[in-house]
Amino acid sequence: MRSPLKKWFWMITFLAVGAIVFQIGFSLQHQGVMDHKIKNRLASEKSPYLLQHQHNPVDWYPWGEEAFQKAKQEHKPVFLSIGYSTCHWCHVMAHESFEDKAVAQLMNETFINIKVDREERPDIDHLYMLVCQAVTGHGGWPLTVVLTPDKKPFFVGTYFPKQSRSGRIGMLELIPHIKGIWEQKNDQALESAQQIIEHIKKISEEKPGTGLGQHIYTQAYQGLARQFDSVYGGFGNEPKFPTPHQLFFLLRYAHRTGNKDALAMVEKTLLAMRRGGIYDQIGFGFHRYSTDRQWLVPHFEKMLYDQALLAIAYIEVYQITKNPLFRETAEEIFVYVLRDLKATEGGFYSAEDADSEGEEGKFYLWTMEEVKTILTPPEAELYFKIYQFEMEGNHQAEASGERPGTNIPHLKNSFFELAKEHNLTEEGLKNQLEIIRKKLFKVREMRIHPSKDDKILTDWNGLMIAALAKGAQAFQNQEYLKAAKEASHFILKRLLRPDGSLLHRFRSDHAAISGNLDDYAFLVWGLIEIFESDFKPEFLQAALEINRYMLNHFWDQDQGGLYFTSDLNDILFFRKKEIYDGAIPSGNAIAMLNLFRLAHLTGQEKLAERAVQIELAFSKTVTAQPLAYTQFLVGSEFSAASPLEVVVVANPSEKNSVKIVEALQTNFYPYLVSILKPSDQSHEVEQLIPFIANYQQLNGLATIYVCKDFACRLPMTKIEDLKKTIDDLKQNFKKED
Repeated sequence: MRSPLKKWFWMITFLAVGAIVFQIGFSLQHQGVMDHKIKNRLASEKSPYLLQHQHNPVDWYPWGEEAFQKAKQEHKPVFLSIGYSTCHWCHVMAHESFEDKAVAQLMNETFINIKVDREERPDIDHLYMLVCQAVTGHGGWPLTVVLTPDKKPFFVGTYFPKQSRSGRIGMLELIPHIKGIWEQKNDQALESAQQIIEHIKKISEEKPGTGLGQHIYTQAYQGLARQFDSVYGGFGNEPKFPTPHQLFFLLRYAHRTGNKDALAMVEKTLLAMRRGGIYDQIGFGFHRYSTDRQWLVPHFEKMLYDQALLAIAYIEVYQITKNPLFRETAEEIFVYVLRDLKATEGGFYSAEDADSEGEEGKFYLWTMEEVKTILTPPEAELYFKIYQFEMEGNHQAEASGERPGTNIPHLKNSFFELAKEHNLTEEGLKNQLEIIRKKLFKVREMRIHPSKDDKILTDWNGLMIAALAKGAQAFQNQEYLKAAKEASHFILKRLLRPDGSLLHRFRSDHAAISGNLDDYAFLVWGLIEIFESDFKPEFLQAALEINRYMLNHFWDQDQGGLYFTSDLNDILFFRKKEIYDGAIPSGNAIAMLNLFRLAHLTGQEKLAERAVQIELAFSKTVTAQPLAYTQFLVGSEFSAASPLEVVVVANPSEKNSVKIVEALQTNFYPYLVSILKPSDQSHEVEQLIPFIANYQQLNGLATIYVCKDFACRLPMTKIEDLKKTIDDLKQNFKKED
């Protein structure tokens, strides 16, 4: 039984600690840093990004007519702030300004304030980002736009500090300045807004061309070769972004022309990224981008789309080279995604933040002293040498904003070279490093994790479904196919409406926001990859139905191509067509390739005609600057190479048919589509693919039909004959243009 003295001691201690906590909380509230008793209108939203701002003293509105009606009634401009939950500089601006009572008071007096999650509303973000780039010459997030009450922009920028510094105006000066313009020069502000809109419409007009000549592929290759960093891989100088669509193009160009330099550029880039700090050497997965030329210091957020697209790049290079490191990297990406981003419902979460405990990258950084407490002395010594640790830190902490003395694990050489340096076998070194990695990972898991953006987006899930299905094919891994199917079933069940339209976002058991072009195009891509993994007709059927809805509601009847938004959506100031390949490829580029593939899979020539119309619609723009549209070139080149249709008629479980399918799936054949017609129950497949109706087995054996340009070779039953036929037919032109 506790003594009275101890009882009083604990009671006094409890009260003292409580008083301290109260004083700290009161002080922070008084400074405008936090006030969790106050909630604004964002408290009822689902977006993690909007919910991050629910306690701001800024009187935020979500995007909607309520805010704009309020602006009209009070004759106030609208302050529109666009960002996303894992955006580092969005956090900085929020802490400096949106959580500050002085700034908030000015904002509330001057504006109607609207917060938008760019990942929830890419349609809004795309338009106003185009304005920002046109007016200022650059873009980025947070995106700051001041609008008239009818949604027209008259001021635009990105990040603004609280106080003016380094030539950048601060919020405390900017807001009174804009207020003065609005109240004293209102006519000029309105006229400026209208001029901006007219300019944006003009530069966004797509004038159809006559198609892409074969020279455009060589022109794009030469442009990439000029930008290639022969020392560190990648393209250009710092900062360096993963650009998987450029790598996809180079792999196909190398395959078609036999250009070894194109393949070497991809290999060097992917090896350098895998060894660099942009790759999480302990927990796997890629960070967003590298702030330096060497791929060492990343911005530490992890995005679902980067994992998907980079996994595909590593898978395809492995199919070509059979280098096991490329396979291991793709598999490690999937380990990370399935461990940390997979929702219990079956879909995949969007991202993980760069920051934890208010510091970017803190979760991922190590001091040598920390590592020494976890590993044995020999293990620590080996790890420090292999992963380039230094006592003072292996990156410029002051420049990158990190703590001094911290290290980012990264590799200088290949495991083969490293093993040779340490008188070990490559396998022996890898085994030792895996034991060490698991120890460090276990301790790291006990740290405070970066926040997770747990919304599920249809478009980004489509990309991950495609990646997992391609992994299932290349590595013959049924677990990947299972995960891809679970995600697709989730999307089709929870985000596909009875009228055939898609919703964009799912969170907290709630699906909302009309789907955009990327949702349709990326999901169709994923469904096609699933179909070519195990040939179940339900996935091809779903791809065709979603593709049909997309063509009915996104197609430009006058100029061709696909708008980013449906004809059933509200229009801001005009409907835009996206073609630029940024962090993710454009919906038009993916849709074009989907249409070509579906046409060859089903024999529906009308689908190929639509794909050609997309190519014509944007060919003038693409020809003028091909490096900005490499995913578009991937789709165009697929058709230019006259793809093959390979039909296997067999019992799916029969040994030879399994080997034939494996040969098709594990090698890099970018210019063919594959179909398996079950010999026992083929009617479902034939309904979707009528042209295979008369294909039969020869002598009860698994039989292969290879067709190109509406002509078929004689049926064959040997894998060797299949490979030779593909090699003979795979290219229209083998020499470089």
